[in-house]
Amino acid sequence: MKITLRQTSDGIAIFIVLISVMALTAMAFVFASQMKVETKLAMNSNNESELEWLGRSGIELARYTLAQEISTPGPGQRFDALNQKWADGPADTNDVLAGISLDDIPLGNGFIRKVKITDNERKVNINTAVNNEALMTQAMILIGVDASEIPTIIGSIQDWIDPDDETHVNGAESDYYQTLDPPYFAKNAPIDDLSELLLIKGINSDIYFGPNSTNHPPSRFQGRSPDGNGLNPTSQATVGMVDVFTPISSGLININTASATTLRMIGMDEATADKIISLRAGPDGVDGTEDDMPFSNVGEIINAGLPSQIAQQFMSLLTVRSSTFEVEVDVEVGQSHRKYFATLRRDTRNIQILGMRWE
Repeated sequence: MKITLRQTSDGIAIFIVLISVMALTAMAFVFASQMKVETKLAMNSNNESELEWLGRSGIELARYTLAQEISTPGPGQRFDALNQKWADGPADTNDVLAGISLDDIPLGNGFIRKVKITDNERKVNINTAVNNEALMTQAMILIGVDASEIPTIIGSIQDWIDPDDETHVNGAESDYYQTLDPPYFAKNAPIDDLSELLLIKGINSDIYFGPNSTNHPPSRFQGRSPDGNGLNPTSQATVGMVDVFTPISSGLININTASATTLRMIGMDEATADKIISLRAGPDGVDGTEDDMPFSNVGEIINAGLPSQIAQQFMSLLTVRSSTFEVEVDVEVGQSHRKYFATLRRDTRNIQILGMRWE
């Protein structure tokens, strides 16, 4: 069949039209995507002030709640426990906090979706524990760190915190970190943000977050740490450093809020740690419910079967009061959403804000 010049021209024209339509469609898609982003940015900008005040209001609500918990305890109570209002436990109907909600609070044009309060005394203070070799070794074992990595991690944390540039045996100072890409310096000061651990030699995401953790919360240090060998493949551990360490606390462990793993870190055997958790949880065996039986003083740990002499040794490490708290406030205005975080310190009814950030 003979193809004429006109047919060829028509074919080329159709091809050009198709290419033009595809190009215009792609441009429209890109434009629509950009407009969606611009609209969201504009919306967030318009809601910026209201989001901030919602976040600050949530933090103030946390401060009020903590102040009431210490000022209006129940009969004979002078302790913090998981069945109390601040910890999202059931509130007594006669309690001043009974009508206070920490969830789904309408305010202005938005909502405070959740105010979550967590005490730091349920964890071990990394800054005060770092030079306790026995405690740190036990912690690494419970986290499931490979035995060959334990000396490196402990020495490197010590080097990160101490004020000098002298390297501990198996540790790492700035001369090591300067060889990395990107290079950085050892802090040579106490840890302020626990995620700094991700910068330290030998600590990788599995060790920091735990082997079963997914959807890791964002960290400004995420992905910058040099990987070590990581966890022992035969380990049955389920926790990471983030679950058992904190950079800010009184240094004592609250036996009413600490996990069994934290109690074992300070030297308790597994049976004793589990017994303490069982005693405080009450008949139903579940923490944070109405039948909880919190310890009112540390001397009551003798009820866990500890000999008096051993109980005395642990009592110096324990408390039934918490003084530092992490607050997470989830807020939204329209389609804008944000989380605010604050660290609080409680001294009688004075609740100080030590730091605040948002993401």
